[in-house]
Amino acid sequence: MFSYRHGFHAGNHADVLKHAILVSLLQYMARKDKAYWYIDTHAGAGAYSLVEGFAAKREEFGNGIGRLWGRSDLPPAPPMIADYLAAVATMNPDGALRYYPGSPYLAWQHLREQDRMRLFELHPSEIDILGENFDQAGKRAILTRADGFDAVRSVLPPPTRRALMLIDPSYEDKQDYGRTLDSLVESVRRFPSGTYAVWYPIVTRAEALAFPRRLRELGFRSWLDASLSISAAPADGFGLYGSGLFIVNPPFVLEGELRDVLPWLVDTLGQDAQARFTLDAVIP
Repeated sequence: MFSYRHGFHAGNHADVLKHAILVSLLQYMARKDKAYWYIDTHAGAGAYSLVEGFAAKREEFGNGIGRLWGRSDLPPAPPMIADYLAAVATMNPDGALRYYPGSPYLAWQHLREQDRMRLFELHPSEIDILGENFDQAGKRAILTRADGFDAVRSVLPPPTRRALMLIDPSYEDKQDYGRTLDSLVESVRRFPSGTYAVWYPIVTRAEALAFPRRLRELGFRSWLDASLSISAAPADGFGLYGSGLFIVNPPFVLEGELRDVLPWLVDTLGQDAQARFTLDAVIP
């Protein structure tokens, strides 16, 4: 939907969970010398200002990265969180939190010379800004204005036979839930050995509440589902109070890392006694 701009939500609690895990996945992909592709179905603008524009209007980063940044009073951060904060710090070298990296920028930070990015974005303004942010990337990052749900078929399987795909729509259109399921199934059918990360919101909407169960029922052989809720559901029924990431073919080490990370995030980002996490996995 063209009304949606991720800049309003940049750096919020959902981004903290999603991007901390994404950094870990990118680092895992780089453990092998063989090249891989990073594929993003809904890339957005790639990077965001927190001091002007959309993010400054709502300041949602205050319930996310803002609660982690520059804090000396917090318990030591788990390695996954420390690596994520280090990635954000590359955009803020003087220590002031002014900019936030979206998923494409985080991926670009971790890409090696042999790796490639394929970024899809349909929003006409977002794809223009994305192009400006990656105007020096050359052929290593190919940007396409297209509906990522359908367009990813053109890049699977990748020539490297290694890939990490992020499926991250806004879900403002309730059809996104079904389209995400269809896109995931089709992608895994085309390239069974890829790693696929599906972000989803936790909101008081029937489609959203049923979505994690529907993902698990797809029957993938290896999967992990991690979620973080920072509060009870809003009394008025509106607003994002949690999020999750469902990963097909996750690294075998990820579940153990998250058993340290998720309780830390609950303690750090939680806003009331209903803050909680879930972690389930089937990893043969």
